[in-house]
Amino acid sequence: MTRFFDIVFSLLGLVLGLPFLLLIYIAGLLDTGAPLFRQIRVGRYQQPFTLVKFRTMKVDTTSVASHLASASSITKLGSFLRKTKLDELPQLWNVLKGEMSLVGPRPNLFNQDELIAERQLLGVYNARPGITGVAQVNDIDMSTPRLLAETDALMLRNLTLPLYFKLLFQTVLGKGRGDRVVH
Repeated sequence: MTRFFDIVFSLLGLVLGLPFLLLIYIAGLLDTGAPLFRQIRVGRYQQPFTLVKFRTMKVDTTSVASHLASASSITKLGSFLRKTKLDELPQLWNVLKGEMSLVGPRPNLFNQDELIAERQLLGVYNARPGITGVAQVNDIDMSTPRLLAETDALMLRNLTLPLYFKLLFQTVLGKGRGDRVVH
């Protein structure tokens, strides 16, 4: 049932958001010269997929989970995009393609062994990863693998249409700070 809403809302978001996407893209060209960031992430059934976001860090930043990255690598534009969650907009394409859902567990990197093990135990990878979820609106990020996996599993067991919409609204209204970075 949520897949229908994923398709409708991601398509609407891409069409209606096109002017914002283009504006952010151009600003990103001026900021780093490479406005889009692509990274292989763990998807549904642990299959790899390429996640697309607006770049928020310098081009030469090492590819690690956000909580392991240095805050000094975040650009001024990147800081704004992270605070407003606008860096996530290109993921609407991942949702439209069926690689992600609007609501689900955030996709992790393949080198996050502890989180992968916790999520495997709890069956989290049976669902599509999402742009937002219970963990994100409650400031639980990948720096706490067990808590994140447990929160994701609980969300998936209790995911109803009302919760789906509640999480979308909370995210759009700015609840949750996003992934931590090392200061």
